[in-house]
Amino acid sequence: MPAGGELLGRTLEITALHDLVDGAPQRGGALVVIGEPGVGKSALLTAAQGRATERGIRVLRTAGVQSEATVPFAALHQLLRPILPATHGLPEAHREALRVAFGLSDAAPPQLFRIALAVLDLLAESAARAPLVLIVEDAHWLDRGTADVLAFVARRLESDPVILLAAGREGSEHPLADPSLPQLRLAALDDAAAARLLDAHAPGLAPARRERLLEEAAGNPLALVELPRALEDLGDAPALPPWLPLTTRLERAFAARESELPTRTRALLLVAALNDGDSLAEVVRAAGVLVGAELSVAEIAPAVSAALVTVDETAPDETVLRFRHPLVRSAIRQTAGLARRQAAHAALASVLTDQPDRRVWHRVACRLGPDDEAADELEAAATRAARRGAIAGAVSALERAAQLTEDPARRGGRLLRAAELAFEIGRRDLVLSLLHEAEPLELGPLERPRLSWLREMFEAGQWSGSAKVAAIVEIADRLRLGGDAYRALNALLLVALRCWWANPDGHTRELVVAAAERIPVPEDTPELLATLAFAAPRERGAVVLDRVARLDADAARDPETLRLLGSAATGIGAFPEAPRFLEAAVAGLRAQGRLGLLAYALVSQAWTGIFLGGWRVAISAAEEGARLAVETGQPTWATAAKAAEATVVGLQGDQSAAEALATCAEGLSLSMGATPMLSLVQLARGSTALAAGRHADAYEDLRRIFDPGDIAHHGYVRDWVLVDLVEAAVHSGHTDEARVIVHEFEPIVAETRSPLLRVNLCSVRPLLASDEHAEALFRDALGADLSAWPFLRARVAFAYGTWLRRHRRAVESRPLLRAAREAFDALGARTWGERARQELRASGETSRVDVPEGRDDLLTPQELQIARMAAQGLSNREIGQRLFLSHRTVGTHLYRTFPKLGITSRSELHGALSGPRVVAV
Repeated sequence: MPAGGELLGRTLEITALHDLVDGAPQRGGALVVIGEPGVGKSALLTAAQGRATERGIRVLRTAGVQSEATVPFAALHQLLRPILPATHGLPEAHREALRVAFGLSDAAPPQLFRIALAVLDLLAESAARAPLVLIVEDAHWLDRGTADVLAFVARRLESDPVILLAAGREGSEHPLADPSLPQLRLAALDDAAAARLLDAHAPGLAPARRERLLEEAAGNPLALVELPRALEDLGDAPALPPWLPLTTRLERAFAARESELPTRTRALLLVAALNDGDSLAEVVRAAGVLVGAELSVAEIAPAVSAALVTVDETAPDETVLRFRHPLVRSAIRQTAGLARRQAAHAALASVLTDQPDRRVWHRVACRLGPDDEAADELEAAATRAARRGAIAGAVSALERAAQLTEDPARRGGRLLRAAELAFEIGRRDLVLSLLHEAEPLELGPLERPRLSWLREMFEAGQWSGSAKVAAIVEIADRLRLGGDAYRALNALLLVALRCWWANPDGHTRELVVAAAERIPVPEDTPELLATLAFAAPRERGAVVLDRVARLDADAARDPETLRLLGSAATGIGAFPEAPRFLEAAVAGLRAQGRLGLLAYALVSQAWTGIFLGGWRVAISAAEEGARLAVETGQPTWATAAKAAEATVVGLQGDQSAAEALATCAEGLSLSMGATPMLSLVQLARGSTALAAGRHADAYEDLRRIFDPGDIAHHGYVRDWVLVDLVEAAVHSGHTDEARVIVHEFEPIVAETRSPLLRVNLCSVRPLLASDEHAEALFRDALGADLSAWPFLRARVAFAYGTWLRRHRRAVESRPLLRAAREAFDALGARTWGERARQELRASGETSRVDVPEGRDDLLTPQELQIARMAAQGLSNREIGQRLFLSHRTVGTHLYRTFPKLGITSRSELHGALSGPRVVAV
């Protein structure tokens, strides 16, 4: 609390906030202040606002209100209202996303992250004229849509002149409390500062009372200011019981102060405390209904004098009423009594006739028993919320509608719909709670299996193996027999994905396959192909390969179906078929703002790029996929993305960076109990060791993937690392073990016709052959079509050239070693390229060393991704829309990129990014 304009004991905190605000014209940032009630969070934000005002920086404010947490994007609209006129400068898609979010358009519902990007764009557009400081109080009470959007924005403010400062309670779970965001944890004042604050606000206290107040306040600034006043108001009456929690004592102090105000002022305060808006005029109208008389704004003055509220007449459009502290609001609500609160809610509902979403929540707050009419209104509000992209708000509305529904069947249906929406946004605990409530109720013939499926999916656990598969197959059959083929197939699709990762037995896989093939859908249905590919890549791999190869990625398809087709191709080892689907899927998912699915598609694209030699695309896709997977709460894909990053970095020769990334992926995998994903970690470590020539280490890392008794075992990732394992085995004295493994794969490739296995087997056969047969097998390998596998082809050429040189055929070896060196250099496989140079020098030929341009060694994956898009002619705004960044952030990345590439203009990007320089040594 300020004393003489100073926040006592907060020098470091004030400095941190001032530094952020002062830097706003040059850079952006975010900071979340976390602490207990009354510890001074609001005071700090107010001080930051004052600093911004001194510097001529525009301030936008909003606050979470407990009663408005169910109104979609309520706090976001309050925050942005002063700059909404600037939406005219946004792309039409962003203008429309904001119109839909704020209920101004009935267009198709945008993805939440499309709304978030539109907000980021609006802020960047406004900040281009003058820097902005965003103040967000009581973040723990924000509606979920607003909180998600602001968390998205907070992660992307580095290059925009926008500072976001938020405050939330200690221990509260909300998106802005994410540990990935910068935080300032606000502790209680130390003894000296607490004493100074108490003496400033209550001078002349008797020593005994002063000591008691210091002890009870325990360094809480609000308590140090308010408790002395409460004791003064009590006079000779008994003091507040010392055993009560501090927040309760503060609430009682505020309630006592409120009780002394005039009746009409108290009515205004009660309506304001229950309102989900901050308009003083709105409060005055509703309070007039409550007391049955016309009121004026002047009647709030006693509450202002009592330091319970403030009135801001400088706010745009209308005068705003704010409580001095959230504990004042809660104190007024709690002391009013149920009947009085219901009457106030009814009064608010009566004046909000033009705002149906707000009106219905006040209306239902008046109800204790069933009310089907109110339930119907809530269901309609849920539909509107979903249409606006506020899924969490729709869940809340359906849940409350179910509570007000008298008919058990309709109540069960609403609970089930709420559970399905909660499933979409990953709210596991809420899903299970809703299902538990719905289960004993009457449900329709299709609703019961839908409920059972949701329960099985959440209760089974993502890495439970085959334990629950039979139950889910039965549910899928019931959905199919009920005519719901789509849900039946999607139920099996999720189980099939688990089958790919969890190493279940053959019987379990066949259950899934048989159930999927019983569903009456066309044989090229993407969900069916993906289910077959994931559940049984060995048994159905050839079938999936044939069907996928016939499909046209350019046909009008939803990006999600394209993602499924690309993932199905990778699942059976048909990597050359995957890019055409995945590239279109990534582009489409970007355009739709579907970040959760985009993360999955990017991870698939990264691994495809690794095997097909597109390492620059792979590292960018993996890095972006990892960021989006973390942001969208998908640790599975974050793990796979980090492992892909580690693999590329290791192949390029940076062993320390590769190990750091692999360790990160390992930690994510173990924290989820997703031990089969450790196979990707071992792949990254093994390929890194092999690139460095540490064959024994590589063999030890990779053999774990082949050992059924090891937690890193994986039946299909073995296909991915077969070449690495064999090469490591041959050079570390384990040739016989490698021969046994390769022998096991021979019938598999014949059965599945897996493109990956086919090229891998033809590549390793010469490594295991006797000298008598090796050369013919090398020639067979090089004669095979390896055009889609440049790294593998380079390795075969390198191995063959090395074999020739060591058999004293140096002249014949040079063209092969030269081709291998050039391919390794083009890929950026530096250690592999150096090994090829060593062999060339041993053959008697002077080699050359690749001097890579800045793009690989100096550019970050994101800088490289942006530079490539700019080289293709995309504008900063177009790049920002694709990468979910502001156009100013894109410009900053390009500004950093130009000197790294040795260029000064955008027109030079294409030349700078094409091909490495080569010098002789």
